Amino acid sequence: REFAYTLQNDAHLRYLSFNDADELKEQVIKPVLQQFEVGAIYNANPRDKKALPPGRLQPTRREFVFDIDMTDYDSIRQCCSGGAVCKRCWGFVAAAVAVLDRSLRRDFGFSLLVWVYSDRRGIHCWVSDESAMQLTDDQRRAIMGWLEVIKGGKEMVKKVNVRGGRPLPLPPALEEALGILSSEFFIPLILQDQDVFRKRKEGWDVLLDLIPDKEVRGRLESKWAAQAEMEMEDDDDEEETQTNEVRKSEKKWEDLKKEIKSVPKGTPRRQALTAAMEDIVLQYTYPRIDAEVSKHRNHLLKAPFCIHPGTGRVCVPVDPLRVNEFDPAKVPSVGQLLGELDALAGSAEVDELGWEQTSLKPYVEMMEEHNRRILQASRERKMMSEGRKDMSW
Repeated sequence: REFAYTLQNDAHLRYLSFNDADELKEQVIKPVLQQFEVGAIYNANPRDKKALPPGRLQPTRREFVFDIDMTDYDSIRQCCSGGAVCKRCWGFVAAAVAVLDRSLRRDFGFSLLVWVYSDRRGIHCWVSDESAMQLTDDQRRAIMGWLEVIKGGKEMVKKVNVRGGRPLPLPPALEEALGILSSEFFIPLILQDQDVFRKRKEGWDVLLDLIPDKEVRGRLESKWAAQAEMEMEDDDDEEETQTNEVRKSEKKWEDLKKEIKSVPKGTPRRQALTAAMEDIVLQYTYPRIDAEVSKHRNHLLKAPFCIHPGTGRVCVPVDPLRVNEFDPAKVPSVGQLLGELDALAGSAEVDELGWEQTSLKPYVEMMEEHNRRILQASRERKMMSEGRKDMSW
């Protein structure tokens, strides 16, 4: 297994490997590390890379990993930008986890998933099923081709093109994802909390660009421009302005829905507008996956339980069933953990200080449960290959 360090002088050391856990521990605590990353399992010892013939060292197994980076949401989130993540914009992460976790389990049959808060910039998913570990790079790219919906850089306004340019029905799996995102995230997150379409620039002007019907787009633009002009005239009345700004995005969305309902049902025009509306929901809520992290087995990923050098917070596991409740600001920091241990030092009730006495306990237990399930799956595979039944309890 490859490990990698980033030192305080920003030196990056790759292809480190160790004979056992004791050697790993000894080497980890020697230098002062800025970052600790985990790589693939190779066909030879990674630390012997320079002594091997060129191309001899090849990755053979690797968890299927996913990276949701909040910087990819900077064009739509209103509360933070860059590496910052707050409870409000965590809603984008919650939406991504809800969709990806369901798809990985139901569409692909994976079960050994652990989600890890990557601190500051988002969340990682590690899939440890044996079938996932053995995926080749081509197979990983193929799955990513299925999962990846948001594509295109800043210059592209429309980033969802899953219908081949025609108002066709969505694939069944994407239809289910749309149902989750529409019912649980789009209104409370995009329209109400983030109020993404409140302002014109990079707000409702983008929404207009995503509407394919010129007549509908023209009427809405005239209406919203007139409303914006009236609101500017009312700026002197602070209380009234604040009232007018409440849920402006929600009102614009209702305006769009009314326009669509005014078009006769069953017509190509109505179908095109309905498809555009669905694509808008996907564009603003569907997971924005850093695909390159998932496609290659030799890609490094920050290890769970690392300490972020900037914030001091720990990269802890997250329960996907309670991801909405997770608050990045409440994640334990290394300073907090040391304080908790110092407070208990010398206590007669504590024989040995460890993570069990700190606020890190539920997160370690979550990871240990994940590891237990991996070991159980490994035992079951071994016993099946030997034709024996599992008699463990």
